[in-house]
Amino acid sequence: MSPLLNEQARRAHKRRNIIHSVLLFGGISLVLAASLLMLFGPLGVIWTVLLILGLFLLAPRIPPEMVMRMYRARAVDPRTGGQISVIVDALAQRAELPARPRLYVIPSTTLNAFAAGTPDHAVIGITEGLLRRLTMREIAGVLAHEMSHIRNNDLWVMGLADVMTRFTQVLSYFALFLATLNLLGALSGEQYAPWLAILLLYLAPTISSLLQLGLSRTREYDADLEAAQLTGDPLGLASALRRLERYTGNFWEDLMFPVPGRRVPQPSVLRSHPATEDRIKRLVDLDARPQLPAEMIAELPTTSLVGFGPIEMRPRYRWPGLWF
Repeated sequence: MSPLLNEQARRAHKRRNIIHSVLLFGGISLVLAASLLMLFGPLGVIWTVLLILGLFLLAPRIPPEMVMRMYRARAVDPRTGGQISVIVDALAQRAELPARPRLYVIPSTTLNAFAAGTPDHAVIGITEGLLRRLTMREIAGVLAHEMSHIRNNDLWVMGLADVMTRFTQVLSYFALFLATLNLLGALSGEQYAPWLAILLLYLAPTISSLLQLGLSRTREYDADLEAAQLTGDPLGLASALRRLERYTGNFWEDLMFPVPGRRVPQPSVLRSHPATEDRIKRLVDLDARPQLPAEMIAELPTTSLVGFGPIEMRPRYRWPGLWF
């Protein structure tokens, strides 16, 4: 099989991931340091350093199965997974992964898919909503996109981004608490926290999302390119992205009150990605280039892979601001 990204491109991809991690942590660290300095003085900066170091050490060590348990996902047995398990096997073989990723189904009506872990030990989570609304051809494109992230070891920086986003969402709730104290204190002429510090804490998820949006562009384009090569069908992924955009909504809708970053589950196949229109245009342009032979995917009747019913799949709001 011809290489999807040559070694030079993969080395550049790895360097870019390192730079993105540093910039993401640096940007969030500056926001936290400025906020906590105003709130607690120099001690707040020390706490910022300790928190960031803790997150840096924690994120890569979270077992992927723990992430799946948090979403109440159930593993799909490769022997009984039917057509989708065959697709996962074929894509893992084409991507030359050291181990087949384990597939999980998440009981949610939202349309989402994401990967976690390392190339040697990875999982892919896909929601029932996505399985029921996308065609199998489109699902294959989404799975191939996640396989590319696994193959290029993008999951480390994506895991950091996910942990940072969850942490900044907690800070937004803390900011709302401080704002409430200030409003109550205003009745007696007191102010418990500087309003600028509260604003910075509240906007931390938005700043995190904007940093991810700016840093993820090339990584996501590479994943789209490899996904198209893995399936031999660029238009299948383009169709999936178009449908996901229609059901999931726009990035700016995710920056809304009461807590920014709470509408789209994290991590997400669309969140913090380049504009969907740009990605679709690139995939359509790719269709004219030579590809691997396309996977022949028949549209077979689809039922719940692990027995989820409508009641189990109702969206639930979970603190700190996630629907699943």
